[in-house]
Order: sequence, then structure tokens, then C-alpha cells
Amino acid sequence: MTHDPVDPALRARAVQAARGSARFDLLLMGGTVVDVATGELRAADVGIVGPIIASVHAPGSREDAERIEDVSGKFLAPGFIDSHLHYESSLMAPADYAASVVPAGTTTCVWDPHELANVLGLPGVRWAIDASRDLPLRSLVAAPSCVPSAPGLEVAGADIGPAEMAEMLSWPEIAGVAEVMDMPGVLRGTPHMAGIVGAGLASGKNVNGHARGMVDGDLQAYASAGVTSCHEIVGPEDFLQKLRTGMTVELRGSHDYVLPGVLTALAALPMLPPNLVFCTDDIFPDELLEKGGLRDTMARIIARGMNPIAAIRCATFHAAMRLKRDDLGLIGAGRQADIVVLSDLPSVTVERVFTAGKLVAKDGKLLEAPRRTKGPTDTVKLSVQPIESFMPRVNGVGDGTARLRKIVGARHGKWGSVEVAVRNGFAVLPPDHACITIIHRHGRVPAIPQTAIIEGWGNPRGAIATTISHDSHNLLVLGRDPADMQAAANALIECGGGMAVARNGKVTALVPLPIAGLLAETPPEVTAANFAALRTEADQVIDWQGPFRVFRAMTGLSLACNPAPHPTDLGLTDGATGEIFDPAEPLPA
Repeated sequence: MTHDPVDPALRARAVQAARGSARFDLLLMGGTVVDVATGELRAADVGIVGPIIASVHAPGSREDAERIEDVSGKFLAPGFIDSHLHYESSLMAPADYAASVVPAGTTTCVWDPHELANVLGLPGVRWAIDASRDLPLRSLVAAPSCVPSAPGLEVAGADIGPAEMAEMLSWPEIAGVAEVMDMPGVLRGTPHMAGIVGAGLASGKNVNGHARGMVDGDLQAYASAGVTSCHEIVGPEDFLQKLRTGMTVELRGSHDYVLPGVLTALAALPMLPPNLVFCTDDIFPDELLEKGGLRDTMARIIARGMNPIAAIRCATFHAAMRLKRDDLGLIGAGRQADIVVLSDLPSVTVERVFTAGKLVAKDGKLLEAPRRTKGPTDTVKLSVQPIESFMPRVNGVGDGTARLRKIVGARHGKWGSVEVAVRNGFAVLPPDHACITIIHRHGRVPAIPQTAIIEGWGNPRGAIATTISHDSHNLLVLGRDPADMQAAANALIECGGGMAVARNGKVTALVPLPIAGLLAETPPEVTAANFAALRTEADQVIDWQGPFRVFRAMTGLSLACNPAPHPTDLGLTDGATGEIFDPAEPLPA
């Protein structure tokens, strides 16, 4: 018996079952269908043949099935579609990510393996595709578009240009161009970005965006280039402007502080925009296991006032339309039998999950262990570092004073300067300042430590090191005491990448991430527990102050594509001007 949804024999059998001349393989009886096409809640039974919904019909009118599943008193919704995310943010390979989100109702994800591509290039994307096969989670892999995210300001593990993009888009598994982060390059029409976006347009596949803070003329120009979505919403105004351009807005749950204003603006519109979908983007592993990913995003949006049926429509039907997938997003004849059984709509409480007509999860657990694929390792190409790597040098000054550039602010940084005492060629760190060190780890250029002074992170009582540092994922270390920074950094160099915390010169928490220095090889529960323990130790190092001085912001300090100062493996960079400064070079008196 074939389970290929395009197989003519399977389709013929579905037609026969729908007409009553053949039995269903599976019949869901007694439930209430959440009809995202009409907005109705209607009593109906669902007959399934292989992976296909063959019939949605009057309750109790058919009982001829190989197996009957009683869903009395439950709601039947289409499988949830997460429209944009990075598995790497959860530190999980595809099999472990599937085990974490499918029991919570997510059956399809649009995965941008941007982090893997920045470390491994096209082989990393190919591994992402291969590792996603034969899982209960449908992974639609998008082709990373900005590797590195800021060409010339950082050095990643690979470079992806128009030729590489065209090659990836020729792969049938690739769902489109992943988020186009090089906003200045698009606006300036650089040959590099014009070629990448042009390859996407020529392929007929979606070109997905990243238009943080863009409004007015710049937003119109960005959309005119051919970019058609954005998940980077900063407030009601850019939210509405992006909807009005026709861009698909991928509203995410990871920015709680913008949701109230955005949802108020949404409620004032005369209709639910069909170009509104939901995504998770980046979720830490402990939060993912605890809350369920997209299910939690939906529940929080509903709790803030959105109608539950409308929220489910955004996460299913709208998302399928965006993906140009007529086989997904609706409980209707001919569609894929991805169905979520809910006991409550407002809280999005998931009881059972079917993917491709098979019961795959029940009561929060997968019923079968997913297939695992060995990942690429040995990507931290560094020798252990001396303590001087983490001390802020001052060029041309042995002892005395100097004024150095610094970055001010934990999230949206600004340029500043600071007067420092200099001893033996190194700056004496003033109070309320910290150091950040970036070291190239991919072996493509000399690994010269770039140590700069930053303000806005308080007085760290230890150090945090990570090989997850957006977007080139070089080694990043934040702290005050060079001995703590050295201990944390060398722990990662020795274990092949990950995250580490050190205090008093000793490592107090370590999360090894041997796959590309980004992903764990441990089961989801172990990864989540290890990460939670590391965050607890990090709490002892830094006094967090939301919404900007938070753990997540630390890994984005080096995100050089955003228009602000950022440290990278090449120095202190300005994403707005394209300038690079040596952090050790004194400013004129």
C-alpha cells in the first residue's frame, strides 16, 4: 500500500472511500471541526485514506473504516504551521526538535538553517535536508540568503552568493529564499544581494524577509526588490505598514513587549488580514519543552484578545497559502491528514496529533522515537587561548591613559568612548563596564582575538562564552575578569563548541554543542536541563534587566547586519556605515 499523496492509485482509493465504495483507513468520529476556511465550528467526522483526508462528512453517517478513533467532545484543527524558525536556537537537531514540538501540535515548520550555513556552507544546508527526512515533522527548508549576514564586516565559515543560492533553489526540497537580512545591500542594489533576490524570483519560490524597523520609503523599496515577508516587527506602525504593502507578516511570540500594541492595531482593522501568520523564530530548549513552541505563541495571542478560530486560521490556512501549499492548512478533502485534536481552544490544549494520517503523538509524547542523523562535528578550529586574548589592548601606550571606543547599550547599541588607565599595554577596565572578545573559529582567516569594552551589561561576576554568536557564530566571550573569560572560552575550544559559564577562574556550567558548535547530541530533555542549569549559573554572573539586557541578547551582540555598532572577529563594526575600527586603537585626544 503506497502512502505517496501524489500516487494515482492512492488518490483513486480516496475517491472510492469518499463515495462509500471503499473503506477508510482511519475515521475520526464525534469531533468538532475548526473550519478555518469559513470560520465555523461544525460537528463532522473525518475519513482518512493513507496520508489523505478523503471525506469530511455528517457525524455518524459512516462507520466503515479499518480503525475508528473516538474524538467525542474534542476539536479537530489542521496541523499547525510554524512559518519561520531556526532549530539551532533550540540547540536541537531535527529529530529532537520534532520530538519537542509535534506533541504540541506543530506538524510543519519552515526552517531557515542560517546558523548551520554560516558554519558549514552548502554542506550544512544539505545535512539539514537529509536530517529532516522521515520524521513526523514536515521540515520545509529555506535557502540561507545572508552568509555572512554582513559581508566585509565579519568572516563566517562560508560565503553564499548568487551562484550558491541558485544551486540551492534548484534542489526540490528547498522551499524558498530564507530571510534576507542584508537590508542595506537590498536598498543599495548591490550585485551580491540583487543576484540572491533575483535567483529567488527566477525560481518562483518565496523570498522571505527581515526588515527590522523598516517603514515608509525604505520599506517600499525593500518590498519592490521582491522580498515578500517579515518577522521583525518592532511596533504597531511597522506592523500595519508591512501588512499594507502586502508582505506576509510572521508575528512571533518571542517579543512579548510588542504584542499588546500590535494586537490592538490588529483588532482595529475591519478584517483579519490574510497575510498574517505566526512563527516562533528563536526559542531556547527549556522554554520549547515547557511551552510547546507555536502552541504557546497562539495561546498567548489568544489570551491577549484574538479570537481562537482566527488564531488557528493564521497558524494553518494563512500559512499554507503563504507557502503555496494547497495540500496543507485545512481539514478538507484532498488535503494532507495533518490533524490536531484539542480539548480546549482558548488555551490550545493539544491531546493527540496525526501527521499524514498516522497518530504520532498523544498526551504530550511522541509514540515512536524519531530517526536520528549523525551531524558534522570538529568545527571549532582554535587552539586554547592565553589570558591575554581577553584583555583589552591599547595600541602604542605602555603605561598612562587613553580614550577608547566602546559600545553602549545591551541591545540597540550606540557608540561611546571611555577614558582608561593603561598598564603594560592593556586597559584597566572601569567600573560598570565589561569586555567582549570575539575570536574567529572557522579557520578561514587568522584567529586574532578582538577584545572591546562595552557598557550596559553591569559588572559581570564571571564570564559567559558561546559559539552561538549571530550570525557568523565565532567564539564570543563576555565578562570582566580575563581569567574567567579564558576558562569559559577554553572549555568550549576543548569540547568542540557550545556554551559555558565560569566564575572564580573555574567552569561552573557547560552545554556541549558538538554538531557545528550549534546543536546538541543529547535527547531534548537532557539538552533542556543542561541549558536551564547554564542559565541559572549565568544569573549569578549578570544582573539581567529586561527587555534588552537578557540572555538572548548576548548571542546577538555580534549581529553586524543591524544598523548599529557591533563587535565581530574583524573588530568594532558599524552596520550603518560599513566601517571597521580596531578596538585597541586610542581615539585622538
